[in-house]
Amino acid sequence: MRNRTVDRVDDKVRLGPDAQVDDKAIIIAPRDPRATDPFLALAEDWFSEPGFEWHPHRGIETVTMVLDGVLEHGDNAGNAGALLPGDIQWMTAGRGIIHRELAFRNEYAHTLQLWVNLPARRKMIDTRYQDLRAAGRPSRGSGGALVDVVSGSIGGVRGPARNEHPIQGGIATVEPGSDIDVEFPASHRAFVYVLEGTGSIGGRRVREGQVAWSDPSPGGAGSLSIACTDRDAVLRVVFFSGQPLREPVVMGGPFVMNSRAEIATAFRDFEAGRFGRVPRQARLKRA
Repeated sequence: MRNRTVDRVDDKVRLGPDAQVDDKAIIIAPRDPRATDPFLALAEDWFSEPGFEWHPHRGIETVTMVLDGVLEHGDNAGNAGALLPGDIQWMTAGRGIIHRELAFRNEYAHTLQLWVNLPARRKMIDTRYQDLRAAGRPSRGSGGALVDVVSGSIGGVRGPARNEHPIQGGIATVEPGSDIDVEFPASHRAFVYVLEGTGSIGGRRVREGQVAWSDPSPGGAGSLSIACTDRDAVLRVVFFSGQPLREPVVMGGPFVMNSRAEIATAFRDFEAGRFGRVPRQARLKRA
């Protein structure tokens, strides 16, 4: 099997506090969707209150991973609960959903949220929520490395996420001096974000807060090496890959469609109540 290469490495940009969060960083900025297709954005947030109160989405999937603290969530489809460190919420907004994400008891939550684009033919599907608990996800081990499989098939191990467009993803923890090869389909664009530690990805040196990109490889499926070069600390990364959609992308706040007319329709539908009512949902008392 041939080795995939890393085409570029970007640094996350720390933005600081805003009206919703105590601190924010942008890892994948939604500036040029063609360069990150099918992924639209990746944000890292630290917050206590107010967090992200009721807001709508249409045309995308959001993948939210809890890094620390406890995340309280709810939506107008009747889903509600609390996510612990390592847990992942995979939400298909589809034709429209209203949801919120808050720090449990307004204490503390540290999260990553990835926006995944939906194909034009799937943008108006029914909404769906998937609760992917850390304890229930399968893993694949190799020497001093362990991959927690979230989505797709990695080394013959299939993750629990159901996809509207094929997405492969997982979390790799690599011990000092160890490495692991992760295979990606040739048609996929892949990214690897370093959560902690230092190492090399596809032979390129990386450190905490950097994201390495590997664009579709015309030569067939290949593997990307992930190695921990630190002598004392582990390397921990999150990675995702997907086939580019190569469709027009128009973003309008929380909506992502294929034309300005569709964005205008989304706003009209939301304002007319076609997404459903904003829930009157009490805050959770227990995580």
